[in-house]
Amino acid sequence: MAIVAFDMVMNIVPIARTVIVTILVYIVLSYLLRLFKKTLLITAKTKKQKSNVEIFYKVMNAILILILIFVTIFSYTGSWASLGLGLGLLSAALGWALQKPITGIAGWIMVVIKRPFELGDRIIVGGVKGDVVDISLTHIYLGEVGGLTGGEENSGRTILIPNAVLFEQTIINYTQQDEFVLDQVVANVTYESDIDEAIKMGVDAAKKHLKELKLKEPPYARTYFQSSGMNVIIRYFAPATRVQEFSSRITKEYFDRISKSRKVALAYPHAEIIMKK
Repeated sequence: MAIVAFDMVMNIVPIARTVIVTILVYIVLSYLLRLFKKTLLITAKTKKQKSNVEIFYKVMNAILILILIFVTIFSYTGSWASLGLGLGLLSAALGWALQKPITGIAGWIMVVIKRPFELGDRIIVGGVKGDVVDISLTHIYLGEVGGLTGGEENSGRTILIPNAVLFEQTIINYTQQDEFVLDQVVANVTYESDIDEAIKMGVDAAKKHLKELKLKEPPYARTYFQSSGMNVIIRYFAPATRVQEFSSRITKEYFDRISKSRKVALAYPHAEIIMKK
C-alpha cells in the first residue's frame, strides 16, 4: 500500500508542478496585459474608445488562457517538438485567416496610442476626406466632406475606412495643431484700379466676418500679375469645418465693396475697341 501511495504521489507531483508554473506564468502575463490595458485607458477619451479597450483586453485574456491550457495539456499528451510544430501551424493558419482583422486591431492600437487624429478632426485618408465620428476596433467612421458636390461641406454620407489601411495610406489631419486652416478669396481687378484700395477693401471684408474668432494672425493680402488684370488674394485662417461658410461671406462682402467703389473695378474677359484719329 505504501508503495502504491508513493507512486501516486510521484505521479501527482509533476502535474502539480506544471499547474503551478502555468498559474504563475498566467499571473505574470495577465499583470502585463492589465498594465497595457491601463495605458490604453489613460489615452482613451470617449466612452466608445474605453469600451473598445475593455473588449480588446477580454479577447486577449481569453486567448492567453486558451494558449496556456493548450500548452499544459499538450505537455502530457505529446512531445515539445510536436507542440512547437502544432503551435507553428496553428499560428500560420490563424495569421492567414485573421490577417486583416489583426492588422485592423493593430491600427486601432496605433490610433489610440499615437493619436494621429481624434474624434471631430477633419482628415484625409488615401484621398477620402471627412470628419472623424467614431473609432472602432476595426474601422474609422468618417462623415464625408465634399462627396457629390465637392468643396469643404459635409455631404451627409458616412464612410467606413478599415483600420488596416492606416499603415498603407497617407493621413492628412486638418486640425491636429488647432481648428484653423488657411483659406483665401481671390479678386481679379483691372490694371487701372487702385491696388492699395483693393487690398484694403479685401482685408477689411475678411476682418469684418472673422472678428468673432480668436485668430492666430490677421488676414493679409498677396498680389500677382495676370493677363487681364491683377489678382488680389486675401488669405486668412478659418475653422476647418466652416471654411466654405466664411469664404462665401467674405466673397460677397468683397464684391459689394468693389461694386460701390470708383477706384477699383473687377477685370473680366472682354474686347475693347480704341478709335484713333
